[in-house]
Amino acid sequence: MALIVQKYGGTSVGDVDRIIRVAQRVAQYVSVGHQVVVVVSAMSGETNRLTELGQAISDGQPVPREMDVLTASGEQVTIALLSMALQRIGVGAQSFLADQVAMRTNNTHGRARIESIDTEPLKTVICNGIVPVVAGFQGVNAAGDITTLGRGGSDTSAVALAAALQADECEICTDVDGVYTADPRIVQTAQRMSSITFEEMLELASLGSKVLHPRSVEFAGRYTVPLRVLSTFEDGPGTLITTEKVDMERPIVAGIAHTNDEAKVTVSGVPDTPGIASKILGPVSAANIEVDMIVQNTGIDGLTDFTFTVKRADYSVVMKILQTVVEAIGARGLSGDNEISKVSIVGVGMRSHAGVATRMFDALAAENINIQMISTSEIKISVVIAERYVELAVRTLHTEFELDETASV
Repeated sequence: MALIVQKYGGTSVGDVDRIIRVAQRVAQYVSVGHQVVVVVSAMSGETNRLTELGQAISDGQPVPREMDVLTASGEQVTIALLSMALQRIGVGAQSFLADQVAMRTNNTHGRARIESIDTEPLKTVICNGIVPVVAGFQGVNAAGDITTLGRGGSDTSAVALAAALQADECEICTDVDGVYTADPRIVQTAQRMSSITFEEMLELASLGSKVLHPRSVEFAGRYTVPLRVLSTFEDGPGTLITTEKVDMERPIVAGIAHTNDEAKVTVSGVPDTPGIASKILGPVSAANIEVDMIVQNTGIDGLTDFTFTVKRADYSVVMKILQTVVEAIGARGLSGDNEISKVSIVGVGMRSHAGVATRMFDALAAENINIQMISTSEIKISVVIAERYVELAVRTLHTEFELDETASV
């Protein structure tokens, strides 16, 4: 008998028929003796609908506390419906809001972080043969106010519960049947990986793979929670995300990730003096805008160029902020490009193989794809290229690193 935490996203519970199908799937696990805890998101589109209502009634400036109360209501609908569906087919089930399992968070509305979970109410229900159906995405702070966890919140809820309950596995049930070596919509020969390390999955998720949110992967890795990505709609083993096994001969590159929502900003002719990076990036950070890749050229005649990337949605705001900064620091100019993409190769095998970067650069050069920026870590290499070349780049690298016919074991 295994204790399994299953999470079903908005697509999986998108309408009544799909909720009934999820109930039947859970019943199959129960019928073979497994103990199951289910975490669900709001029905697909519901959180967006509620957010739009909140924005409309408050002229685009809703009070964060009330916005959390509003958006958290979507999950309350789903847990009630799924519990009813399970009860209808003879499976004992009980719905739980976040405050009923005391999923305590900090006070940051909209992107709260989980601090503790009281698992005793759930353990009691589980021991009585009842399936707890828990609202994902939400928590409660010390004052008893509802909080929400932000993007990927339901995944994070599920992993946190699995860690607290010491579950045998946490299953993320979604509309894809696992993690692939690249986006199958771009690379027809992309392969589903049977397993991947937490480290590799965290990099892929951070670099554009949308199967899992990076926060949930980070949580799973920290507490060593075996994580499996499965399809809600078809049978299959999915992809297991787990610790690295040192006795396994892993491929050099596990997967290729890409993202198109990038923009590049260059401040040229910057005085090459200590603290200049802070003077440029400080106002950007103060606007709560994340900066990704940064390149500062070698100074010539006391001047340098400073280039960095941001999300495309932040591009116009950053350019406006920096117009003032350029004048203040005496830089010569400001330019940008919001038609770039980032392509990355990821794999723990890169630690023990030399020449991976050269292979990547040579493969792209052979296709006349110019590299504008480079960022590396122990297990990943990312490059910025013109957006029009992104699909060609992904396919080229997928072939170069022999991922067309093989996947991680």
